[in-house]
Amino acid sequence: MEETKVTFQTKIAILATGLLSFLGILVETSLNVTFPTMIKQFSTSLSTVQWLTSGYLLMVTIVMSTTAFLIKRFNTRTLFRVAVLSTLIGTILAAIAPTFTVLMLGRVLQAVATGLTTPLMFHVILSLVPGSRLGVYVGIASMITSFAPALGPTYGGLLNYYLNWRMIFIMTIPLIILILILGEFSIRLKASRKSGAFDITGLILLSLVFFGLIEAFDQAGNYGFASLNFVVALVITLVLFMGLAYHIRHGKHQILNFRILTNPIISFRAINFFLLQFINIGISFVIPVFAQNYLGADSMISGLILLPGSLVGALVAPIAGSIYDKHGAQLPLYIANGSMVIGSLLFWWFTHSLSLLTVTLLYTFLRFGFNFGFGNIMSDASLQVGMAEKADLNSLFNTLQQYAGSIGTGILSAIISVSQLHMATRQTGLATANGAQNDFLLLSIFGLIGLITTAVVVRLERNQKSIPKSN
Repeated sequence: MEETKVTFQTKIAILATGLLSFLGILVETSLNVTFPTMIKQFSTSLSTVQWLTSGYLLMVTIVMSTTAFLIKRFNTRTLFRVAVLSTLIGTILAAIAPTFTVLMLGRVLQAVATGLTTPLMFHVILSLVPGSRLGVYVGIASMITSFAPALGPTYGGLLNYYLNWRMIFIMTIPLIILILILGEFSIRLKASRKSGAFDITGLILLSLVFFGLIEAFDQAGNYGFASLNFVVALVITLVLFMGLAYHIRHGKHQILNFRILTNPIISFRAINFFLLQFINIGISFVIPVFAQNYLGADSMISGLILLPGSLVGALVAPIAGSIYDKHGAQLPLYIANGSMVIGSLLFWWFTHSLSLLTVTLLYTFLRFGFNFGFGNIMSDASLQVGMAEKADLNSLFNTLQQYAGSIGTGILSAIISVSQLHMATRQTGLATANGAQNDFLLLSIFGLIGLITTAVVVRLERNQKSIPKSN
């Protein structure tokens, strides 16, 4: 009979790693509402300031791509300590940053911490939580991290409005110390030591491809999609991608285990996982910019309009996990992807007539749908691999998750910036609305693709069940 009990020590380990991941997402989403302030203070552009989010998420992605190796090579507590130290130093640097460059350096150090911690949290869950409770605990982990975007824009907006954006970082220091204490008490997982050689070539190629694609859209935001800068950056990225593809096919060691994607169910789940996060992070970036530039809201209000949706999404996550445990992934994922399509289309159709209230209501609908399915995708995909490959799947999916947010912010920012390039400075509000409308249309298309992947997996699973098992 399968063990169903989850120990108190395991729960505290999940809490410690979850809270550190929570802090990374909290600060990330807090800064989104301060971008207009940052643009003025550092005398720069939206396409540059957005690197505080996309650059941060890019570094998170790169670090996450190494965690399949790191988790097998180093004890979990050692990695946790590195993450806590990195986030503490990064937080102090960001809080005292005299220039944008120093602020960016602090964000990079914080990204190292988040890149380590989020996979550690899921590693603890996938390793220590019984299969019969997996959906609930992945849902709880999603709830912990979902409270960050629930509180982030409001937290950042209030501090930026009444005090200073530096307080976003300063206020997190006591929680970092508490997290260190909880982790020292609870985290005990040992490394398997079966990691093989580290794939430094793969890491360099993967990092260059990830950076190159974001840089290409940054060039588009500054000079337009028809500019030579964008075309050259995109071509260079495609060449690097071909080099990465060759390495994946012929390299002796791999930074990520892409072989698990040969399972079509896992590959379609990975696509869906990526698209849902692209929509989630992308729209949480677009809405504050839209609210401030077009609707005339201040940073506090533009943060508050995201609060109800993020809270609803956070509360939904464990409920959706429980439904998954009882009934499987089909219902939660149809609800999730269907909500993305409908919500994004409504944003697109009514862009120029939106009010703060309708933005709040539509975002609440979107976040309900997102959290209804997002955590369940990884839970369902993990059932397709054995215990030896769970760390690989964890690392791959978390890498996809973070890069979806990074490239999503970069692309959607570029679309708004291009719209602003083509209109007079005094028409910034209208240009932002036009760019946001194009963003919403793109997100609608991605939601539809996600819905299609769910239907395809349902068909694949039905075909698998219809094949008689050999004795």
